[in-house]
Amino acid sequence: MAQKKKNTTKKDFAYYNRKFWKIFVYFLGFIAIFFLFASWGLLGTMPSFEDLENPDSNLATEIISSDGVTIGKFYNENRTSIKYADLPPHLVQALVSTEDERFYQHSGIDFRRTVTAALSLGTRGGASTITQQLAKLLFHGEGSRFLLARIAQKGKEWIIATRLERQYTKNEIIAMYLNKADFVNTAVGIRSAAKVYFGKEPKNLTIDESALLVGMLNNPSLFNPIRRPERTVARRNLVLKQMQRNGFLTAEQKVQYQNLPLKLNFQPESHLEGTATYFREYLRDYMKKWTADNKKPDGSSYDIYRDGLKIYTTIDSRIQQYAEEAVHDHLANLQQEFFIDQKKNTNAPFVRLSEKETEKLMNQAIRSSQRWREMEAQDKSEDEILKSFDVKTKMTVFTWKGERDTVMTPRDSIRYYKHFLQTGVMSMEPKTGHVKAWVGGINYKYFQYDHVGQGARQVGSTFKPFVYAAAIEHLNMSPCDSIIDSPFTIPKGRHNVTETWTPNNSDRQYRGMVTLKRALALSINTVSAKLIDKVGPAAVVDLTKKLGVSGNIPEQPSIALGSAEITVHDMVAAYSTFANQGVYVKPQFITRIEDKNGVAIYEAIPESHDVLNKDIAYAVVKLLEGVTESGSGARLRTQGGGHGYNRVTGYPYVFKNPIAGKTGTSQNQSDGWFVAMVPNLVTGIWVGNEDRSARFRSITYGQGATAALPIWGIMMKKCYADPDLDISTAQFERPANLTIKVDCWAPPKVKDSTSIEPTLDEFEL
Repeated sequence: MAQKKKNTTKKDFAYYNRKFWKIFVYFLGFIAIFFLFASWGLLGTMPSFEDLENPDSNLATEIISSDGVTIGKFYNENRTSIKYADLPPHLVQALVSTEDERFYQHSGIDFRRTVTAALSLGTRGGASTITQQLAKLLFHGEGSRFLLARIAQKGKEWIIATRLERQYTKNEIIAMYLNKADFVNTAVGIRSAAKVYFGKEPKNLTIDESALLVGMLNNPSLFNPIRRPERTVARRNLVLKQMQRNGFLTAEQKVQYQNLPLKLNFQPESHLEGTATYFREYLRDYMKKWTADNKKPDGSSYDIYRDGLKIYTTIDSRIQQYAEEAVHDHLANLQQEFFIDQKKNTNAPFVRLSEKETEKLMNQAIRSSQRWREMEAQDKSEDEILKSFDVKTKMTVFTWKGERDTVMTPRDSIRYYKHFLQTGVMSMEPKTGHVKAWVGGINYKYFQYDHVGQGARQVGSTFKPFVYAAAIEHLNMSPCDSIIDSPFTIPKGRHNVTETWTPNNSDRQYRGMVTLKRALALSINTVSAKLIDKVGPAAVVDLTKKLGVSGNIPEQPSIALGSAEITVHDMVAAYSTFANQGVYVKPQFITRIEDKNGVAIYEAIPESHDVLNKDIAYAVVKLLEGVTESGSGARLRTQGGGHGYNRVTGYPYVFKNPIAGKTGTSQNQSDGWFVAMVPNLVTGIWVGNEDRSARFRSITYGQGATAALPIWGIMMKKCYADPDLDISTAQFERPANLTIKVDCWAPPKVKDSTSIEPTLDEFEL
């Protein structure tokens, strides 16, 4: 019996042994077939060799300033590629220590880690290597919730990982993975993450900052430093522990970095926020047209949201910053004066507007509002939409002290926003045409109308230099020639000779014989009217067209006082011609565009043409210097009426260098202007409300010398304080053998100027 039992046991062992090996062979065969099918694409499409060579990376287009700063991006995913050489070593060490300790030993799949994870049912960590995670990010995204589909995905992931390892070096795989990873809060890729969370380039990250970003990779939403700072710090400290375990940190260093508090410099990159927002939107519209006209070599269209272009612009990030700061500093104060000015106005902010006209204006604003468009898209009736504008609603509104949560009706919010003074500021180098600053408004998130490139407004007395230039050119006059300031009547226009126009000076006084330089410095209306009568409106309009003014200007005498509507963009270009010795240079805001590989696909070619000879252009510059020496711009030379901000004169400036400029104020002080030049920078500034009927009730605050000039003063004080900018303080270049007399007697410079800028007299256009 014992012998029989022994034989049975041997038979059973042999049977189960054969069965085990048979199952094992079947299992290996199944695995082989599984991977074979996966590689053939039978379990779902697999990337081709071309796909592996050029993986879809959905790169953001960078907008780069002339001083090398990324001032914005166009993107679906905010990703900007970076090379391995630009990664700090400790960032790579943190990544490998935490995500894949044997990264440099395996060929895409860590079998030891896979077996460990399988036996522990995932309790001792996942099995995915960095290469597998890259494969998932590049080619199939998040894993499926269905087991069979997930198994198929995992098989594809392994095959892709091994192919990636054959195709790329380990360093390239590290860079690709960090470029592709999503760090939430608009940050996709390590470069965007470093900018968004710490305001720096990856190469400048500290060890604790690198550890924090690597820690986020495990689960960016769970370890979001903005929403879950404590959990994020705990995860960072775990990464630091892993770095010590792998020999990249000492125990003392680990403790040192673990004890550091979380210090973020959170700067989310949004289309609505950041620097140069109005310029970026103008550039976006330009690029839409450019991509329609310029194709890739294969005939397909460039995509500014995916193709990773680099747009090199002429904007200087420092001048742009100073311009934006100047707008904030001045208008935040001036806005307070506007609210005070409107306190006793029962129809604020509208002045001299009937109830019927007010209702019409408000209804236009309601129908063009975002709320109207959204409700209309929801098939709401007109009555329903209109009623909603009178229902009190919780909302966040703009103030100069930051956003504020409040409750008001949408109708009241529209009227509230119409109180705000708007602005347009543009600076340009006259010789190159390079636009250095572009501020289209006070806050793009809340006010998206661009007052540099879009908004044409009445220019007031800033138009007068065009009249004087035409007179010097066609009548051979000079700044030192005299003319009588006296009452003057002329026909209203070429086609209207029966009606007359008699312009008056703003102070109703007449000074008798004055030089042209004195007349422009004091912005005497009668002199401008006499000059345009002599030279003819047609000659002045023709000159403005040569100076790059694109709007339609009527051939009427009234344009001499600035009734024409012109954009800030065109005014700056026109004045730049005077500073550039009579040569007009078209404003240029892009110098070069490169594709994602750094290959230039566009190089800007300057456009210019002669308008005036050097002598005439210089004569106009000398006329405009007179404005800042003894006219409405003389407050740039003074203490500004006291220390600090003054409600009327702005800030103390005390500029000593040559400045040529002109203030301007339109009818009823609806528009305040200042255009100023130094030899290598011309700046134009407009200030006013969105609606012409919303305005200061007094010219004291509404005139260009108070509304616009202080922005230039604040901005230029900052520019001159920055030695890297090299803004000129020199004299304007004087032509050799100058034939026009420009050195004439001028009255003593005023100690302080609070002179009132003349406005247009009442007339029918």
